[in-house]
Amino acid sequence: MKTLRWKFLTAFLLASLVFPAPSWANTYAKTKYPIVLVHGLFGFDSIAGVEYWYDIPESLRAEGATVYVDTVSAANSTQVRGEQLLLQVQQILAATGAQKVNLIGHSHGGPTIRYVAAVAPNLVASVTSVNGVNKGSAVADVLLGVAPPGSLSNSILVSVANGLASLIDFLSGSPTLPENALAAAQSLSTSGSLAFNKLYPQGVPTSACGNGDAQVNGVYYFSWTGKAQVTNILDITDPFLTLSSLAFAGAPNDGLVGTCSAHLGTVISDSYPQNHLDAVNQLLGLVDIFATNPVTLYENQANRLKGLGL
Repeated sequence: MKTLRWKFLTAFLLASLVFPAPSWANTYAKTKYPIVLVHGLFGFDSIAGVEYWYDIPESLRAEGATVYVDTVSAANSTQVRGEQLLLQVQQILAATGAQKVNLIGHSHGGPTIRYVAAVAPNLVASVTSVNGVNKGSAVADVLLGVAPPGSLSNSILVSVANGLASLIDFLSGSPTLPENALAAAQSLSTSGSLAFNKLYPQGVPTSACGNGDAQVNGVYYFSWTGKAQVTNILDITDPFLTLSSLAFAGAPNDGLVGTCSAHLGTVISDSYPQNHLDAVNQLLGLVDIFATNPVTLYENQANRLKGLGL
């Protein structure tokens, strides 16, 4: 009888190593409330099968999370994008029966989710800003300086940018969203961000490069960012981020956003060896192979929210 029990135990252990755990065991990222991912400037949900949040929604779902990917204008003001997101949040809550959502926004998605949390805190459990433009971007400042509103160069640049944004929306299945690249640039500038922060200061650090309030109006605030530009020699976008990083005059940045500008609420880290696109596992997962995978950061954040009962 003892021999039989040992054989059974051995077979069970071997089976647990060979076969995957049942789906009910994958609950590492199973938050109480749905997670909504919000893209940044010129963002999309999926084009030709390629996701903006490359492999991130699937990985979170595999770990038990309920995940939605937003559909907001590729290029528009923070307030316009925020109102679009608010409507989608309300639709998600109606469809799921959930009382709140956990918002995660990348780049311009950072202030976009902050808008929703500020105007409807009763619908939001947490805000997580990833490489978010919370105090403006020097790149937007340079673009507006080189091509100021009203100039011929600005008209040409805006027309091209609006056309690109409309094409992105069309290819991703949202051709009717309004596009306004000039409004987007103004929202992402230092002066535009300052004006926005005066209206919606929740979670924004009062110091130059510190933490903001961890919780405001019942909403938890988090952020993380990177401070690298070149992270994978195979990634063709890295040279462009290296060039755009010159706008920061040597200050730590991810190629498009300054490290301190990305701070919001509880700063999980501001020193990941990631650039602005690495933060969403782009280009096609070509990130620093020696650093923590970006997907893992989202799974860890979901688990952190789970631990808080969110």
